[in-house]
Amino acid sequence: MWLLLMVLIPLLGLALAVYFYSGHGNFSKEMLRGKRVLVTGASSGIGEQMAYHLARMGAHVLLTAWTDTKLEQVMEKCLDLGAASARYMSGSMENTAFAEEVVKEAENTWGGLDMLILNHIGQTFYDFFNGDVAHVRKLMEINFLSYVAMTAAALPMLEESKGSIVVVSSVSGKVASPFVAPYSASKFALEGFFSSLRHEFIIKNINVSITLCILGYINTESAVRAVSHAVKLKPAPKEECALEIIRSGVLRQRELHYPASTVTTTLLLRNLAPRLLDSLIRSSIQLENIKRPPPPQGSGH
Repeated sequence: MWLLLMVLIPLLGLALAVYFYSGHGNFSKEMLRGKRVLVTGASSGIGEQMAYHLARMGAHVLLTAWTDTKLEQVMEKCLDLGAASARYMSGSMENTAFAEEVVKEAENTWGGLDMLILNHIGQTFYDFFNGDVAHVRKLMEINFLSYVAMTAAALPMLEESKGSIVVVSSVSGKVASPFVAPYSASKFALEGFFSSLRHEFIIKNINVSITLCILGYINTESAVRAVSHAVKLKPAPKEECALEIIRSGVLRQRELHYPASTVTTTLLLRNLAPRLLDSLIRSSIQLENIKRPPPPQGSGH
């Protein structure tokens, strides 16, 4: 029975991966031509790659991130690649007022919005939780509350255009694992909020799609820097990941799993064999490379 289960689980995972990964309908780059797209976290990593893909497809792009200098470079490259237009705004998403200002800029510039891609994250660490509540609060503000603020501000324009909201999340927002507690909490919050909002859109007949992108380990500079010393996995390419995110939003998929087989199998194991999954997660980490926190003062050790 155990051997049968070990064979069936990967096969079922792959079958589901095909479903989530392929989406419904055919994707064409022409679908983005002339579309007005706002991309957050666009100065590096997946966000930067999405900006370049959108530019090649002839979209209008508004880019935002923390770093002004890098954003300007990304914007200029987007124009060289064929973007219908490209603009940028830099600022901290820790301030929800800035999040709303970015959406207002899209309205002032284009008079509307077709796609909102929420991709930014705050700085996080792959380490034991050290009791820093302020860090948890900051991550919730950047990784979650700013997403809510931007969605609320953009919704009237998206309703008018029958547009799409694309939320870049993580397998850590579906499955708990050690050393990412604050980050994981913010990603679980995205799952709850946007899945609930999707129900409300259907009830109210609001023709705006919500796509949750559940990503595994991607070879962005920040991810590799944070976990490569401890995780025994090969990261997936950010360029392909970025294209799949755009594709899933255009095709109005409910959920994207990338890398498909890895993420879908993980979620399947979560439901069928959670203890086995927990064990596999822990065994995939090189614990000797995780710095253990010092014992509490006065512990007597």
